[in-house]
Amino acid sequence: MNVVVFGAGSLGSLVGGLLARDPDHRVTLVGRAAHVERVRADGLRVSGELDATTRPEATTDGTGLRADLALVTVKAYDTASAAAALATGDVDLVCSLQNGLVEEVLEARLGDRVLAGTATYGAELVGPGHVRCTGVGAVRVGELDGGASERAERVARAFRAAGLDCTADAEMPRSRWEKLAVNAGVNAVTALARVDNGALRDPPGADLAARAARETARVARANGVDLADDRAVDALTEVVEATAANRSSMRQDVEAGRRTEADAINGAVADRGAAAGVETPVNRTLAALVRTWETENAGQGGERGDGCDDADGEPSG
Repeated sequence: MNVVVFGAGSLGSLVGGLLARDPDHRVTLVGRAAHVERVRADGLRVSGELDATTRPEATTDGTGLRADLALVTVKAYDTASAAAALATGDVDLVCSLQNGLVEEVLEARLGDRVLAGTATYGAELVGPGHVRCTGVGAVRVGELDGGASERAERVARAFRAAGLDCTADAEMPRSRWEKLAVNAGVNAVTALARVDNGALRDPPGADLAARAARETARVARANGVDLADDRAVDALTEVVEATAANRSSMRQDVEAGRRTEADAINGAVADRGAAAGVETPVNRTLAALVRTWETENAGQGGERGDGCDDADGEPSG
């Protein structure tokens, strides 16, 4: 496949770098200048749980691109800009591996070319040209409305050919909300408390995270998606255990003084809950607390210039 990774930060660089291990794939990373320049000069180094050095193509210009598949890995609040840039090119399929329920934003601009995806690979951008895999996970791709999909199978085969664990998911609507429940439970709590994910294995963090996940499940059901409270909490528990030593992406953003994805995670649960008549006091409070921090602090850390900010890959966002 000819693959464009739009948003070569942590997860985007990891997935793009691993896809580039297959000589049959042509991979292009779209990222920030310093990261792009280092990848062009020295290749992309992957360290940590996986080890590789690959040489994908790299560019800072995401317009006018041609590809069989575009993977969108920008922060949720940059989704509309990514869609606008991709619309200037010739891309057969577009698949989001982002946090939040952002696929509808892509679909509004790009039409039925859009697939949904989830990724549980943990990633952290160490610096220009270097990404660390903090946990080996899996990728799921599927149609926004679920069901068997030949084109999702085609994408999954391309990922597997490069050695990534990837499956076509016929239950993608539930998988999207399940991941949102995990994100809602982990991200804001770890960011506000400045703790690793493993701190949510025990009370009081575990209880707070579980309440946020259960609220998300209730909102999912109000939106026609069959996600049980127990399943949402079980998924949260599994992720916390598997990523105990990791820093969530929202915690990384807070520590770097950057804008977070609280609006697309806890804020989205609260907004969709309000529209459906479902009370979400925990998610509403978490979103408000993070927004309060952003009002005083976001932007003070500046731009790192080491790649596009994106989802960090672990289900905790």
